[in-house]
Amino acid sequence: MADIVQYRLERMVDELEDLERRGLFTRREIAEIVKQRRKFEYRLKRPSPLKQDYIAYVDYETQLDALRRLRKTAVARELVRQGKKKTKTRKSVSDFASVYRIMEIYRLAVMRFKGDIELWFRYLEFCRQRKNGRMKKVLAQVIRFHPKVPGVWIYAAAWEFDHNLNVAAARALMQSGLRMCPDSEQLWIEYLRMELTYLNKLKARKVALGEDKGTLVRDRKDADEKQWKEENKDLFMSLDDEEKENDHVSDEESEKKLDLFSEHASVLLKTIYSGAIQALPSSFSLRKQFLEILEAIEVADSEELRKEILSDMKRDFSTDPEYWDWLAKLEMSNASSTGKNNEDAMLSQLQKAIQVYEDATKIVPTAMMFNVYIKFLMGFIASEREGEACGPSDHTSSYISHILKVYEKAETMDCLTEELACQYISFYTELGRLEEAKKVAEKLCNGKLSDSVKLWLLRVSVEIRFITKNSLSPSKADSLSIFELLKTVLTKMSISEAESLWIMALKFFANQKKYFEKIIELSLRSVAKYGGSEDGFSLSSAVVNFILGKDGLQHAREVYKRFLALPHPGLALYRNCIELESNLAFLGNEDSLINARKLYEAALATYDQEATLWKDYHSLETKLGTSETAAAVSWRARKTLKNSAVVFTSSDQL
Repeated sequence: MADIVQYRLERMVDELEDLERRGLFTRREIAEIVKQRRKFEYRLKRPSPLKQDYIAYVDYETQLDALRRLRKTAVARELVRQGKKKTKTRKSVSDFASVYRIMEIYRLAVMRFKGDIELWFRYLEFCRQRKNGRMKKVLAQVIRFHPKVPGVWIYAAAWEFDHNLNVAAARALMQSGLRMCPDSEQLWIEYLRMELTYLNKLKARKVALGEDKGTLVRDRKDADEKQWKEENKDLFMSLDDEEKENDHVSDEESEKKLDLFSEHASVLLKTIYSGAIQALPSSFSLRKQFLEILEAIEVADSEELRKEILSDMKRDFSTDPEYWDWLAKLEMSNASSTGKNNEDAMLSQLQKAIQVYEDATKIVPTAMMFNVYIKFLMGFIASEREGEACGPSDHTSSYISHILKVYEKAETMDCLTEELACQYISFYTELGRLEEAKKVAEKLCNGKLSDSVKLWLLRVSVEIRFITKNSLSPSKADSLSIFELLKTVLTKMSISEAESLWIMALKFFANQKKYFEKIIELSLRSVAKYGGSEDGFSLSSAVVNFILGKDGLQHAREVYKRFLALPHPGLALYRNCIELESNLAFLGNEDSLINARKLYEAALATYDQEATLWKDYHSLETKLGTSETAAAVSWRARKTLKNSAVVFTSSDQL
C-alpha cells in the first residue's frame, strides 16, 4: 500500500515544481499540500474506504485549485502593475493536473460505490462545469449502471440538447428512457417539453430570417388586443385600400406558416399524451401537467385538445375527490386568467365552483370530499375577511351559512368523521354561536362518535365556555351539569384516553370543594379499575401534584396515601411521591426522609427488579443516610437483582 501511495505522490512532482516556479505556492505550502495528499491517498488505499473519504479528497482538491486560480490572477495583475506588457500566459502542467486528479478520484469513487446515484451526479456536474471531454463516457457508464433512474436519462438528453445541440441524440435518449422507465411522469413531461422547445426554436429561426412571425408561446396580452381590435374594427379607417389588401395577404401567409407549426405541435402533444396515458392510466398529476402545458402554448385545435383531456380525466377520475377539488379550483382560476377581476365575475365563477362541489358530493359522498369542499369555502371566506375592514359583507354571511349547510349535509349522508365533527363545532364557536355549538356537540357525542375523546373534550370546553360566558362563577345547577357530563365520559373511557379531560376537570373544579372531592373520588375509582401507570401519564401523580400546588404538602400526603392503598397504584406514582419527599428531605425535613424510605420499601416490595429504583435508593442513603444504611441497600440490591447487576457510580459513594 505504501509503495502505491509513494508512486502516486511521485507522479505529482512535475505539477508541484511548476507551482513553485510560477510563484503560486511557497515551498512550505507545497510541503503541506504533499502532507495532506499523502493522508488522503492512504485513506483511499485502506481495505474499506468510505464514501466520505473520496468526497473529502475532492473538496480539498477543488478548494486548492480555486486558490491556485486566484493566485494566478493576482500574479498577472501584479505584472501589469509593474509596467510589463500583458501577454497571454501559456498553460502549463499545473493548469491541468488538478482537474485530471479530481476526475480520477471521482472515477475511483463511482467504481467503488456504483449504486450511489448522488455520487454519479456530482461526477457529471463536475465534468459539465469544467467542459471535460470525459462527459460522454461518464454518461454512458451511469446509464449502464442506472437504467431505471429517470433523472439519468433526462440529464443525458438535456446535455445533448443544450450543450451538443444534437436534437436527434437527445430524442433517442428520451425514447430509450421511456422504454426503460415507462411509468415515470417526469420523463414523459420532460420529453414533451423538449420537443416543444425544439419546435419553438425552429419557429424562432424562421422569425429571425424574416420568413415568419410570432412564437408558440401563448401571450394573453396580444390575444386580448387582437380580440379588441376585431370587435372594434369599425372604429378604424384605412387611408390606403391597396396597402390594406397587401397587409391582409401577408397576414394570411404568416398565419398559414404559423398554422403549420401549431399543427405540428398539436400532433406532437396528442401523440405523447396518448402514449403517456397508456403507460400511466391512473396518474392524475400527469394529466394536470399536460393541461398546464397546453394552456401555455399556441397549438391548433387547442380547445378540442383541452376538452379531450378534461373528458378523459372525468372518465378516469370521477370517483377521486382530488379530481373534483382540482376541477372546482380550475373554474376559479379561469376567472382570473380571462382578466375579469370585477366582483360580479368572481362571484359567478365561485358559484360555478360551488356547483362542481355539489355535484361531487352526490357522485363521491365521502368524508374526504366534504373536507376539501369545506376547506375551499373556508379559504374563500378568509380571503374575503382580509379585505373587509368594516365587518362581514352580505356575501360572506351567505357563504358562512352555506358552510353550515355543507356540514349538515355531511352529517345527513353519514360522512362526518371525528375531524369534520370537531371542525363543525369549532366553526360555530368561532362565530360566537355557543348555544348552537353546544347542541351540535351534544347530538354528535350521543351518536356514532360517542367514543371520540377529542369530541368529548371539545364538548366539555364548549359547555364550560357557554356557562362562563356571562359570569365567571357558575351556578350550582351549571356545576352539577358539568360534573355529570364529566362523570359520564370519565367513567366510560380509560385513563390514558381521557388524560386531557381529567386535567380539565381538576382545573374547572379547583375552587369548588364539593365537586373537587368528587373528582378525587372518581379518580380513585378509575385507578382502582384500570390500575396505575408504570410510565407516561399517571392520573394519581397528576392529582397529587395539583393538590400540592393548591392545598399544600399535608393534603397531598393524605391523597397519595389513599392512592397507594389501592391494589395497583403504579410505579409512576411511587416515583412521583419519592421525588416529592426526597426534595423536602434534602432541605432538612426529617419526616420527609422517613417517608421517602417507606416509599422506597413499598415500591421495592412490588418492583424489586427495577435497577434504577435500587440505584436511586442507594443514592438517597449515600447523601442523607449513613455508610451502614447505604451498604445495606447496596447488598440487598446485589442479592435481589438476578438478571442484571446495579452499577453504583463514584458519585453515589461516600
